[in-house]
Amino acid sequence: MSLSSTLRRLFGGTDSGNTLRPTIDAVRALELVRDGAALLDVRERSEWNTGHAPQAVHVPLGEIEKAPRRLTQGTPVVVMCASGMRSRSAAKHLRTLGFDATSLSGGIGAWQSAGGAVRR
Repeated sequence: MSLSSTLRRLFGGTDSGNTLRPTIDAVRALELVRDGAALLDVRERSEWNTGHAPQAVHVPLGEIEKAPRRLTQGTPVVVMCASGMRSRSAAKHLRTLGFDATSLSGGIGAWQSAGGAVRR
């Protein structure tokens, strides 16, 4: 890893080749998804069943290694969970695999508060 990419990572910039910040707010997440970004929900099945964004792809964090098969390389990925903690881990993992991935800060509650649809 170069010094410049280390500094960008430490100070909230993007990794080389990636355009998204490591975390974003729900308003920005909605914009990205409207513009074609994939939405990946990494909550557990029971959480997914209580309500999820209709366009989301579901891959629980414990199965994150399966996510690349469900995503398109070159398409930005917004990762969502309940609060933003698990999604940070998942987005970081996806970035190491070459995906331009970001974590939705505040999780599905923030998504819904910003006007994102949730199907129950």
